Amino acid sequence: MIYIGSHVSLKGDEMYLGSVEEALSYDANAFMVYTGAPQNTKRRPLEEMKIKEAKALMKENNILLSNVIVHAPYIMNLANPDKVKRDFAVEFLTSEIKRTHEMGASQIVLHPGSAVGSTREQAIKWISEGLNEVIKNTKGLTVKIALETMAGKGNEIGRTFEELRDIINLIEDKTRVSVCFDTCHTHDSGYDVRNNFKGVIEEFDKVVGKEYISVFHINDSKNVRGSRKDRHENLGFGHIGFDSLIKIIYDEDFLSIPKILESPYVEGNPPYKEEIMMIKSKKFNPNLKEIIVNKT
Repeated sequence: MIYIGSHVSLKGDEMYLGSVEEALSYDANAFMVYTGAPQNTKRRPLEEMKIKEAKALMKENNILLSNVIVHAPYIMNLANPDKVKRDFAVEFLTSEIKRTHEMGASQIVLHPGSAVGSTREQAIKWISEGLNEVIKNTKGLTVKIALETMAGKGNEIGRTFEELRDIINLIEDKTRVSVCFDTCHTHDSGYDVRNNFKGVIEEFDKVVGKEYISVFHINDSKNVRGSRKDRHENLGFGHIGFDSLIKIIYDEDFLSIPKILESPYVEGNPPYKEEIMMIKSKKFNPNLKEIIVNKT
């Protein structure tokens, strides 16, 4: 059995309950969500989130809390040279992890940070220091911080497995950190996930340890390998390809790990129900985009 889902919204009066309902409408048994708007710090009180109702609906439909993923907002940079901004990142990530815990999600995916105005080595040290502080602030919680593999655009940290390893090596409580393996990002950063996923995983295992992988972002890429651009494409329409992504999704070493789609909307319409259908049938539909547009 695979655990497959997508990024879903959290908004309006239904909040977390609405997120579960959206996931179910795609025939998903996993999903990823923000705890609030990713571009600001505004957050609804937990008592307004409809957490109890959401958990009940998940239980009713056999969605395990271990397959619910939270994505951290992009407004934090643990590698910012400005200590005030680094302190803000620590404080806000701490609060996000506490909200993630209350929602029952097992992990929060985090873009490690960006080396703005400093060396990559210094950025890695600051990221690790910040994560150690966040973990201490949330002592007793089991939420994992899943560091995402990055495409390498700009000064992103995490574009190589070695950079993720160097961060993890500096973490005091390694039970609280893991890795989110993004197929588009890894391809765009230069790894050949299209033709040699097994070889890429062997390299990851030697450098980091494949036991650290706790979630996959399944995305095709609009770009050639090594472009460092991070532009997602719908499954089968990009440079990775449907067959290669299916092999990754169904890889026997990672069957129990949730797979999350972050494919772009097609003319404003979510593609996830149709993409999940293709994944379950293991058959690519070249008319996917036309079907999505015409169904509305």
